Amino acid sequence: MAYPDTYYARTAADRKTRPPLQGEAQCDVAVVGAGLAGLTTALQLARAGLHVAVLEAQSVGFGASGRNGGFVTPGFATGGQAIAARVGEEAARGLHRLSIEGVEFVRDTIEALAITAAMPRAGLLSVLRYDDGDALKAYAEQMARDHGYELQYLRTEAVRSVLKSARYHQGLRDPNAFHIHPLNYLRSLADEIERLGGTIHESSQVVQCDLSGTRKMLRTRQGTVRASHVVLATGGYTGPVFGQLYRAFLPIATYVMVSEAAPRLIAQAVATTDAVGDNRRAGDYYRLVESGNRLLWGGRITTRAASADALARELRREMVGTYPQLAGLKTELAWSGLMSYARHLLPQIGELQPGVWYCTAFGGHGLNTTAIAGKLVAEGVLGVSDRYRQFAPFGLSWAGGPAGLAAAQVTYWKLQAQDWWRERRASAKDKVAA
Repeated sequence: MAYPDTYYARTAADRKTRPPLQGEAQCDVAVVGAGLAGLTTALQLARAGLHVAVLEAQSVGFGASGRNGGFVTPGFATGGQAIAARVGEEAARGLHRLSIEGVEFVRDTIEALAITAAMPRAGLLSVLRYDDGDALKAYAEQMARDHGYELQYLRTEAVRSVLKSARYHQGLRDPNAFHIHPLNYLRSLADEIERLGGTIHESSQVVQCDLSGTRKMLRTRQGTVRASHVVLATGGYTGPVFGQLYRAFLPIATYVMVSEAAPRLIAQAVATTDAVGDNRRAGDYYRLVESGNRLLWGGRITTRAASADALARELRREMVGTYPQLAGLKTELAWSGLMSYARHLLPQIGELQPGVWYCTAFGGHGLNTTAIAGKLVAEGVLGVSDRYRQFAPFGLSWAGGPAGLAAAQVTYWKLQAQDWWRERRASAKDKVAA
């Protein structure tokens, strides 16, 4: 099964394919979905000695897990205040600690498996597109106070010394966060699962299931697997065969492009190896790849998959608007992918019924949150912890169907308008001050 034409697929460390499920199979745990959540869960279970089978409709890392920005950084798609309003301050701090743990978990996995092809690079720079240094300082102080997590505050002149753009004001640098080649990371996880005796079946879409009883059944077009536990770790490509999951998320498309190789030109704009993200809702995120030879740039969301080329033109306008000096930088490749978002903007993690687990809705949360979720589900399957229950307040509530998608798009447009107005006011103040 071919991958979508992405930068990561073109630079994958291996091209290994895995055969589809054939005939009858038995295992301890069947995992549906070979993205980051599914493979992390499967790896932890295989490490514990269970026989695991992974069913993937396409290829390992085919979905959002293998074609994203590659950021490994704490936090969630929604802010800490919104989470605290729902579950309380202490529970919100506990959830944030899990996201920090996820960063270390991914880092430790790369080191333990010697995944050099993941090409980890330290540093994330979060920047403001309006002047509000006091808010950033307060956030950094809160992270240090609540979690012992140190963030480095950068004044405007320090930000603009490495990001040569008048659009940016203050920033926070996270030296503990990092960025990676996500597809190479996933494929290494898959290799380790197989080394430990697990099986991974590509081109094996589940078309029918019976999740009742002590032995669950999953049927593909060519085979059937029966297991004591089933983990549903599908994302934005989940089909209606898993009805509760299918109704509980919104498929949101996001877009990424990669430039031609032009290191000297790119260095005129971006003089840091840190990954970069701005403070807008669904704002820009970008990083240097190939040791600065190319620029990977992502952003924008839509509730319907649009032409990647058309959205790349929008991304390009944003890039050139931020860095006019990159007007001559050509786009070599652009792609899109579907992420799953819950209406509450938190991951959906838990036990659907005895022996049936779900681990999904990771749109906007970063690789670390997806990875730690898989670890928590594995702990639940093994009965060694119930830490997954911290996500119980964020369950599989109905996402609203087509009306939910329309509401999400309207909300995004509203947030874009708020961002535009806030930045316009900041720009006017800058001109007056000058």
